[in-house]
Amino acid sequence: MAQDHHRHDDHDHDHAHDHDHDHGAHGHSHAHAHGPGGHSHAPKDFGRAFAIGVGLNFAFVLAEAAVGLWSGSLALLADAGHNLSDVLSLLLAWGATILAKSAPTSRRTYGLRKATILASLANAVLLLVAVGVIISEAIHRFSEPAPIATWPVMIVAAIGVVINTATALMFMKGHDDLNIRGAFLHMAADAGVSLAVVVGAGLIALTGMLWIDPALSVLIAVVIVIGTWALLRESVDLALDAAPRGLDVQAVRAWLLAQPGVTEVHDLHVWAMSTTETAMTAHVTRPDNADGDAFLHAACEGLASKFRIGHATLQVETGHSASCRLASVHAI
Repeated sequence: MAQDHHRHDDHDHDHAHDHDHDHGAHGHSHAHAHGPGGHSHAPKDFGRAFAIGVGLNFAFVLAEAAVGLWSGSLALLADAGHNLSDVLSLLLAWGATILAKSAPTSRRTYGLRKATILASLANAVLLLVAVGVIISEAIHRFSEPAPIATWPVMIVAAIGVVINTATALMFMKGHDDLNIRGAFLHMAADAGVSLAVVVGAGLIALTGMLWIDPALSVLIAVVIVIGTWALLRESVDLALDAAPRGLDVQAVRAWLLAQPGVTEVHDLHVWAMSTTETAMTAHVTRPDNADGDAFLHAACEGLASKFRIGHATLQVETGHSASCRLASVHAI
């Protein structure tokens, strides 16, 4: 047992060393895990997209709010408020990708990777707060309908469709990253909302029915909630160290059990280090562990390539499972 624990410690040292310098057999397992859309590429690939998206949307928010106040359109003001929350969410997501590049320290041994998860959670909460404000104002407007200047509203909202669609397209390739996917969903929802404002203002111009404006605001709020709920649920899961959505933990267990010489797997834990990186620890019972180093390298490379788990730590045990205090029916 002592020899195996020593080998496990050596593996941990190599694992950290290869993560910093990206060389050697174990370094390749990291390269496979990060792959396209991985953490190491997200800040570089999307920094310009964030800058353009923030600049365009903030300028549009100012114009939309001004025209909304002048025209009396609650729907346009609701869209402006939604767009402002998206500017803040883009800033949060952008800041998180920058923080995620921070080097690990003796206290924060994973660096600040989890900032991307916190940003996606904050974005979802921010949108739900915006929804509450929109619905409250819409209820008030139903009881006191007000005329709106339809043509200016239609023109400004149409510009919003173009800006939000262009911004969303810049984030289309980042769906593997929950943080980037959150930014995409915000922008895509904005494009749809702005299109609804165009249609609503047109209907008011044709029919004169002023209730269409607050009704449209409520519809916008419902669309935002539907689009945000999945993001909120997944962000909460990752913040609570749940396994990333789409990763089958039982499949990981089965794959480890199928490796040569493995008789049992227990104390298996899989969690998200960030919105793009996954970590795992497990105790593996392997009575005949003569090729321990080769087994650890092969297992970690397999976990990276098959399951995108780039940070795997395995403790090999050669005795009976009962000898491990964590091998119980309550341990996964």
